[in-house]
Amino acid sequence: MAVSTATLAVLAALASCTSGGGRDGAAGHGGGGGHAAPSAASGTLEQLAERAGCAPDVQTDAEELRQANCTTKYGRYVLATFSTDRGQREWINSAKDYGGSYLVGRKWVAVAEPAVITELRGRLGGEVETAVPHGGGEGGSDHHGS
Repeated sequence: MAVSTATLAVLAALASCTSGGGRDGAAGHGGGGGHAAPSAASGTLEQLAERAGCAPDVQTDAEELRQANCTTKYGRYVLATFSTDRGQREWINSAKDYGGSYLVGRKWVAVAEPAVITELRGRLGGEVETAVPHGGGEGGSDHHGS
């Protein structure tokens, strides 16, 4: 599955907002701060958005990828669902070139600033993954959150 230029442009914009924060989902927030995240949610893009408190603005509506912009009281994020696990992993791997914070569930991912990811994790569950942008000149390494 190829990642579209428009998708990467959106991710680059979000990554520029998120890459200056913590190195992983635990930085500054204790990785959940004593709150156990619920088991990872599943469902359609609309079902996940509803659970997260968002009215999704669908940007991509294809068989292999559905992607929406969401704005809530706790911040903006991109929510994407995938038809296959492989397609999801390829998308995440491509997106990580831009750095940023990712909340990953089975066949879905949310991209946002770390504080928004923390809030979303309380609603959707999932695992936090972060990445430093390639060529960003910052120290650190690609880290997969717990």
